[in-house]
Parts: sequence; C-alpha cells; structure tokens
Amino acid sequence: MAVAIGFEGHFNSIARPCLSREMKYKRYTILAIITTLLEEAALAAVVLWLLPEFGINIPLWGLIFMMVGLGAYACVTYWLGKKALDKKPIISPDIGSRGRTTTPISPTGYVRVNGELWQASSSSTIGAGEEIAVVGIKGMTLLISPVEKANHACKTNALSD
Repeated sequence: MAVAIGFEGHFNSIARPCLSREMKYKRYTILAIITTLLEEAALAAVVLWLLPEFGINIPLWGLIFMMVGLGAYACVTYWLGKKALDKKPIISPDIGSRGRTTTPISPTGYVRVNGELWQASSSSTIGAGEEIAVVGIKGMTLLISPVEKANHACKTNALSD
C-alpha cells in the first residue's frame, strides 16, 4: 500500500507539468474557436443586415468567400500563436555568450544570440555575419565585441610549442 501511494505521488508530480501545458493549449484552443465563431457571426450580421441598409448588397457567394478567408486567417493566427506559446522566454543572454551579427555594427546594429535577435552596440566596427561575444548589457541593448580569430590561432600555436 505504501509503495502504491509513493508511486502514485511520483506519477502525479511527473504528470502535472504536462497537464498544465495541455490545459494551456486547451484554453487557447477554446478561446480561438469562440472568438472565430464570434467574428464569423459579426461578419454575417454586417453583410446580411447592416450593408443592405446602405444599399450595398453582397451576394451569398461573396459572403461565403469572405467567411472562408476569415476562417483561413484564424487558422494561420492560431498556428502562429500556438508556436509562440511553445517558445521558452529568454530573459537576457549571459555575459560571454557567443553569437553572430546580422547587420553591420557601427556603432549599433543587430546580432543573433541563442536564436534570438538583439539590438547591439560596439565601440568597434563589426561586419555582418561575424562572430561576437557579449561583454555587457545596457537596458535591452547588448554590448558586444568581435571574437578575435587571429588571437585564438596565436593561443593555439603558443600552447602547442
């Protein structure tokens, strides 16, 4: 009996994070369905009741085309939103993190560190596509310096001598 309770407690502690994630998706899906249905109903109400008051008559095939378009838009935004829920937030990269410039840095530009795009500033000019290291953070801007390739080669040669 004690073993069963211990195992059950262990199982619940493992399953709980999965259930909360599933609940997050379930709530998101329900909210997406409800809002899409409300948007479709509002579109139908405008086309069938409001526009004829102003002498604008849209044929039934036009309404169907608009509703299919709105439904497709809702599916795309649902898929993109679900991808955003999966993404783990990055507070900020650590000092010493490596990355690559996506634009030339002179004195500011953009770098990609840990898969995230950051605004960056450097005291030296750095070309696009070069490897950089984070040396500091000022607000939401990374302070960076280029990684010296020649310096690494000198250190490697010195160690092998």
